[in-house]
Amino acid sequence: MSGFPIPVTVLTGFLGSGKTTLLNRLLKNPELKDTAVIINEFGDVAIDHLLVEQASDGIIELSDGCLCCTVRGELVDTLAELVDRVQTGRIASLSRVVIETTGLADPAPVLQSIMAHPVLVQAFRLDGVLTLVDAVNGAATLDAHMEAVKQAAVADRIIVSKLDMVPDEAVPAGLLARLSRLNPSAPILDVRNAGLAELFGCGLYDPETKIADVRRWLGEAGHDHHDHGHHHHDDCDHGHAHHHHDSRIRTDTLVHDGPVPFAAIEMFLDLLRSSHGENLLRMKGIVELAEDPSRPLVVHGVQKILHPPARLPAWPDDRRGTRLVLITLDMPGDYVKRLFAAITNTPQIDMPDRAALEDNPLAIPGT
Repeated sequence: MSGFPIPVTVLTGFLGSGKTTLLNRLLKNPELKDTAVIINEFGDVAIDHLLVEQASDGIIELSDGCLCCTVRGELVDTLAELVDRVQTGRIASLSRVVIETTGLADPAPVLQSIMAHPVLVQAFRLDGVLTLVDAVNGAATLDAHMEAVKQAAVADRIIVSKLDMVPDEAVPAGLLARLSRLNPSAPILDVRNAGLAELFGCGLYDPETKIADVRRWLGEAGHDHHDHGHHHHDDCDHGHAHHHHDSRIRTDTLVHDGPVPFAAIEMFLDLLRSSHGENLLRMKGIVELAEDPSRPLVVHGVQKILHPPARLPAWPDDRRGTRLVLITLDMPGDYVKRLFAAITNTPQIDMPDRAALEDNPLAIPGT
């Protein structure tokens, strides 16, 4: 399909975080020509001055060439309708889709809609998740609502709004530190300074060079992992104030030097999804395969849904090896780390031999 896959940006954030304000600002940008914006209701979006035609099926064409769509029924149906319009010529071109979720929404089903549908996965690719957080009420919202914590945890970019409305500088400083602990790999932006360059292009490929930028995609640019071990970020271990919801979120960064057999990485992903798929909020990574070390394998998924793995033609830089970033909710102990060590035959030297054997996730009961 020519022009496919189309990048999709998911805009999420809790009630009152400023999603509609940001969306209104984006809609005024001429660079968003040929973009479809999928929203739940037209009422709060200031598009009246841009209207060209309102169709009965909930798709509105704007004067700048942008489209607005309301979700009627399933999101899948709305996306499929856009694909059909492109293929039949009713839409001249479509360069991007922005999906605004409701404030109470868990973003996982939206991401799964893009990754799991056999037709949509060919037509669309996830470019990134943008999560807005209100500086005034953000901390209280994170305390009260697990959905807000999950929205921050799965984000590629965290955008903080209303910073100018908080007189006490300690309040946003504490919030920013908390967000950084929840999602160490996501850049945190001030909404006032967040332009298109910062908001879009979160995916694997650099929008300017069209070349894979693995370090940026995995959030490694700001904090390299020099020891090539297993890393776990959890605010319970760092002496910070304890927040009940936050402590349920973990970020595991798994690094393995050297190639890994495809069967081993496939087993790791299958076991992870079958045993704790519901706990896997998001995963993305790059794998050096033993069968063809010159062409890295790109993997990413949400809960039990894994996007079809893709092969890059070559490594984008000199750094090889396998790097996986997993964001999980209520994942038991060090399960992810131990499972990865088992499939990569990595000795766990910090455990006695018998304990390491008994705790092996691949061990057969009774042996």
